Amino acid sequence: MSKGNGPEAPVLNGCLKYLEIRGIYHWRNSTGAVRIAPGRFMRFGKVGSSDILGILPGGRLLCVECKAPDRGRLSPEQKQFIADARELGALALVVRGWQELDVALQEAWYVSNGPLFEANNAATYGVKTTRQ
Repeated sequence: MSKGNGPEAPVLNGCLKYLEIRGIYHWRNSTGAVRIAPGRFMRFGKVGSSDILGILPGGRLLCVECKAPDRGRLSPEQKQFIADARELGALALVVRGWQELDVALQEAWYVSNGPLFEANNAATYGVKTTRQ
């Protein structure tokens, strides 16, 4: 099942909206395969790469792997991608909600401290908060 409509979709969409609102340069990083002829497939993207990639102020790579809050495990390829990215200096995260992304970016000093969204502001962008 694709993340566009699977159990991780709300996390992914919330993180994409969060990064957009914060003005952090980012993109959805899709991977998979497409049938190009009977019995022939063409792969795209790097297996195991994060759901969202971005560039933080100062040029540091951001890698965000989104997982459903109550389930979802990293594949061996995802674990390796995150480990490799961290080793090379990227901020590589596994999050189960946009709030975890917010906390991680605050701790890394990429966004200002304090609550990012008030309930009414978050609702405007379709981001669910625990305060709603």
